[in-house]
Amino acid sequence: MNRIIIALLLGFAVSFSAAAEQKKQLGNWDVHYIAFPAPLLTPEIALQYQLQRSKYNAVINISVLDKNNQQAQKVALNGNAKDLQGRQRKLEFTEVVEGDAVYYLAQLPFYHEQRFSFTITVASGNESQLLTFDQTFYVD
Repeated sequence: MNRIIIALLLGFAVSFSAAAEQKKQLGNWDVHYIAFPAPLLTPEIALQYQLQRSKYNAVINISVLDKNNQQAQKVALNGNAKDLQGRQRKLEFTEVVEGDAVYYLAQLPFYHEQRFSFTITVASGNESQLLTFDQTFYVD
């Protein structure tokens, strides 16, 4: 099941952002991230992870790997998404552990062509790093 989800998310990453790798090296970590419209999830996956498949919802998925051995890391995520009008929305991440994989999911409501700047603190032990990225969402 884990390989299916990873393949699905990697497919989304390729189709939504061929130019950007959607990975950043932050300190001792490789942080992989993707944000995509929730209807792209299958109903089964949405149900399993309690995600709403509304065309007005996005899913944010973040995984953190040790940059040396590529092992999944358990971290604390705290962040928000700010739109162009300056409105901020706090992101509530849920940790998902499947075998050796650890990833974090959050949802974000949006309007057609709404652009967000994401600012997310990734922390574990004494290490804390800031992940930032921008993305525009579209309603199909």
